Amino acid sequence: MDLSVTTREEAGRTVVEVGGEIDVYSAPTLRDRLNGLVADGHHDLVVDMQGVEFLDSTGLGVLVGGLKRVRTHNGSLHLVCSQERVLKVFRITGLTKVFAIHDTVEQALAADTGADDKA
Repeated sequence: MDLSVTTREEAGRTVVEVGGEIDVYSAPTLRDRLNGLVADGHHDLVVDMQGVEFLDSTGLGVLVGGLKRVRTHNGSLHLVCSQERVLKVFRITGLTKVFAIHDTVEQALAADTGADDKA
């Protein structure tokens, strides 16, 4: 399945809605979109992964890179994911300690941007 990436502004943050598979083939698309957003001054991001069906290590690397990039601008990157198969990847890799992961976009938008990321 192809990767879809759309963005919108909501509650002062940029919501990046991702669908499909984030793997070695599609991850560069997401990386380019996140890098472009940060370069354009969008430093508080919410990545909505509710439509993601598969996530591999390349996709994890893109998300970690995005987190590092927004942090250099004192920004935040929150993830929205409630699907067990995707959450399992974050748990196995220990990245639940690095990312603020929420069940809904509304919860992510309500979270404090200053103290969102745990590491």
